[in-house]
Order: sequence, then structure tokens, then C-alpha cells
Amino acid sequence: MKTSSLSIFLTLSIAVMACTKRQKADLIVTNATVYTVDSAFTVAQSFVVSNGKIVAVGTNNEILSAYSADTILDLTDKFVYPGFIDAHCHFLGYGLNLPKAWLAGAKSWNEVVNRLVEHQNKYPTEWVEGRGWNQNEWEIKEFPTNELLNKAFPNKPVFIVRIDGHAAIANRKALELAGVTASTKISGGEIVVKNGIPTGVLIDNAMELIHKHIPTPSKEQKAQALLNAQQNCFAVGLTGVHDAGLDADEVELIDSLQQAGNLKMRINAMLNPTHDNFEKYISKGIYSTAQLTVRSIKIYADGALGSRGALLLKPYTDDPKTRGIQVEPTEKLDSVCSLAYKHGYQVCTHCIGDAAVRLMLDTYSKYLPKGNDLRWRIEHSQVVDPADLPRYGEFDVIPSVQTTHATSDMLWAVNRLGDRVKYAYAYQNLLAQNGWLPNGSDFPIEDINPLYGFYAAVARKNLNGEPQEGFQMENALTREQALRAMTIWAAKTCFEEEVKGSIEAGKLADFVVLDLDLINSEISNALKAQVLQTFINGENVYTKNQ
Repeated sequence: MKTSSLSIFLTLSIAVMACTKRQKADLIVTNATVYTVDSAFTVAQSFVVSNGKIVAVGTNNEILSAYSADTILDLTDKFVYPGFIDAHCHFLGYGLNLPKAWLAGAKSWNEVVNRLVEHQNKYPTEWVEGRGWNQNEWEIKEFPTNELLNKAFPNKPVFIVRIDGHAAIANRKALELAGVTASTKISGGEIVVKNGIPTGVLIDNAMELIHKHIPTPSKEQKAQALLNAQQNCFAVGLTGVHDAGLDADEVELIDSLQQAGNLKMRINAMLNPTHDNFEKYISKGIYSTAQLTVRSIKIYADGALGSRGALLLKPYTDDPKTRGIQVEPTEKLDSVCSLAYKHGYQVCTHCIGDAAVRLMLDTYSKYLPKGNDLRWRIEHSQVVDPADLPRYGEFDVIPSVQTTHATSDMLWAVNRLGDRVKYAYAYQNLLAQNGWLPNGSDFPIEDINPLYGFYAAVARKNLNGEPQEGFQMENALTREQALRAMTIWAAKTCFEEEVKGSIEAGKLADFVVLDLDLINSEISNALKAQVLQTFINGENVYTKNQ
């Protein structure tokens, strides 16, 4: 054999041997800036996926020399993050609301009613429903009466829910169908009456007087709502959600859709405190699959600040006649905590006002030993008296926050709270109690886009860039903290930090590709960042149309 021929043969042989030594994988992601969000906040270039899990993470050279794959994703000038997780939302509720009239952003009560009429003309239904109105955004920042609704819809019942989900307005027809009068009383709620006549405004538990008469969505409608919600969530980089309040039949539907391969979204289901849920799930212990976790109970201590239903230690600054509403009696809240502790479930309690927070810290402390790892949560932790802050750390209670609430509320929250506003939305103070906290959006109350939450956490400004100096910046999160709050810390709050929430070997291959460096780019750019691709189990579930 000639020398040149021998040289070519040896070169080819070495190349073949090198290829055979490389381990075969399903997918290699390379040539990217990969924010792993591991304990050291490592930045890598490449990683490998096999059988839905991450196999290795490293430099381009390390990965390409050790692995081969039929699919190689070259992401030059792109940025990869762990799949975003919304730690508190209403995933099914969001999907069910999509066909209804969306009323957020309206500048007056007249605009709300006009939007409702326009939507009903296009999509007529038996009941006229909508969501999103917010009197704090109107020139006249007061609850309206239902007179305009009565004129616009004299023969159809109307039920439209406030942006926070804690108040609604019903027209005369709906009130009549439900038998609601000025003398109707309800524990944990309020029927607003003016001149001896119901105005149509219903707060907290009073909403159920009407809601129970609205036809329940069918199983098929709920299934489609889940799939529609999933599609929209994938488009903003969400690979997991914590759905705050579901019933057993809804959890079973989610499980069946996931098992069939149609619903790929990972869901942590918080159960409503119903007898059916106790019997089917809680009494039998924790239920989990690769995509579904059922180990928590959602309860409500109070209402919302915007509708003056948040329970405060002292009266509202702009309405000294009220301190808000405790929506469930203390005995019931205590009994749910007792049951959860007995069966190894988390308790996740909605607390907006400082009195609600204190009530639940008092209740939790009866069951939580110091140094526990039960991860009971206080959802929102919106207004916290300084004396109660250390109790989060003392009893290892997790403050589950929604940073966009601060920037949505800041322009009017001072009216409700006065000087107490400095103790509200105190995310850095809350984080310091345990060293971590999860962030969600509470959608559909806020937008589903988790990057809005990232921006709000860091910049403490609304989408218009207001206020210029930021809102109470001493409680802004750093970028690293904000990213952890929507990835690894969101996973940790449902005991899943070992399987997801970061890009590390052995974890689920859930990740998102963006066109923006969230850590080093100008923070305002986060609002314009594009989600290019979303992956779950290494499977591409969303690609942005070019």
C-alpha cells in the first residue's frame, strides 16, 4: 500500500473510532449561552438530552467530543434558560375565560358595558360573562351600580368578574334568578346595597350566590380550555404551572389528558378544600406522576386589596369603616390545616392583608415544628406587618409572591394603605426569611408572560416604565434571584427541585430559548424578549413563527 493511501486509511480509521467512542444521544444543544441556574449559577455552552433528561452540560468542545446525536440544535447568539414555572396561577380558569369578554384596560364603566355588548353581539351566549374590570383604572374610582347593565341586557343574566377575582357585578336579571335581595346575608362576603337596592356588586363569598346558577362547563369544554391554555403558555416559555384551586374531577381530567399525551404541561395541582377532594385524594396521600403533582390544599383567609376585601389589622385609609373580609371562619381554616398535616399535604393560603397573614402564621405555628421541611405556603404575602416577617423563617413558611401585583397595584395601593404601603410587596424582605421564594403571576389576574414578572421583580416598574425611579426599590430582586424564583425556587416549593428547575445532568429536559440575555441586557429589554422555542422532555412543543 502506498504511503499516501496508508495515511488516508489511518485518518479515516481514527475518525471512525472517535465517532464510535462518542455516546449517542437524542439531542445536543450547542453554541449557546446556557444559564443553568444551578447552585453556582453556572453559564455553559452546550448540553445533551437523552430519553427526556439532561445527560451532560459543558462547553461546546466537551459535549461535541463526547456525544453524537441525530438532532443538533445550533443556537448561535441565542440564550437558553430552564423552562419557566409559574408558581401561582389559575391555568384551567384562564383557559375557560378565553372565550369570555376581556374587560381589563377599560377606562370607564361605560367602556366596560360597551365592550360587553360588542362581545355578546359577536358571540351570543345564554349568560353574559366577562372578566377584568378594575374601577381603580377609571376616572371615577368607585364601584358602579348595575343600571347600565340592566339597560343593555334586560332579558339576559350578566355576571362579570373583577380583575382580582374577588368581586363581581351582576345585573338585575341575574340577581332575580339567584333570589338575591337587599336583605340577603352571606358569611365571608358582601352584597353592596345603595338606597335599599342591591347595586349588583358582590364581594368574595357573595359571588357564589350567582355563580352557582351559571351552567357548569362540560368535560369537553374544560379539556379544550386546558389545551388552549397550554398553547398560549408554551408560547411564553412556561413548561410548568401551579394551578391554585382545582376539584377532583378537574385533576382527573388533567391526568387523563397528560396520560394520553395531549397535555404536556407539568402541573402542580392545589386542591380546593371540598369533601370530594378529601375523599379522592387527600385521605389517600400524595399523588404524583411525571407531569402531575397533587400534594397541596388551597384555602382563602381574605379577599383582595383592590376590592377592599383584604383583611387588615387597622381600617383602610380610604374607608375607615372597614378592615376587610375574613372569607372563612378561623375554625375551618384550622381544621383544614389539621387535616393537611395529618395526611402530609401542603397548605397554601391566600393572604393579602396583614391581619390575614398574622391569622395564618398563628394557625400554621400550631402544626409546624421549627426546622420542618413541610413547605407550607402563604400565597401573595402582600401586606406583612414587620413584627410578623421573622415568623416566616421561624416556622419555615414559604412566601409565594407575584411580582406583577406590585406594579399593577402601586399607583393606588397607597390610597388603601397609607403609610403601611412600605410594608407591602416587600419581596427582598420576604426572601431573606428563608433564603428563597417562588414567583408566579396569578394569571388571568395578571398576564401569563413570566418575563413581565421578571421585569417587575427587578425594575419595580409597570409596562409603561413607571415610576421612573422604580417602586420601593429596596425590595427589588436581583436578576439572579428573579430568575431562580421562576425556575428552581418554583420547583422547590412543590418538592421537585431535584428533578426540574435547572439545566443539570439527571434533570428533566425542560428548557426555553430566548433571543435576549436576561442577566446582562438592559432590563427594559425583558419586555420585548422573544421566546423562540420551548422544550419539554427534550421535545420541541413550541417554535416561534419567523
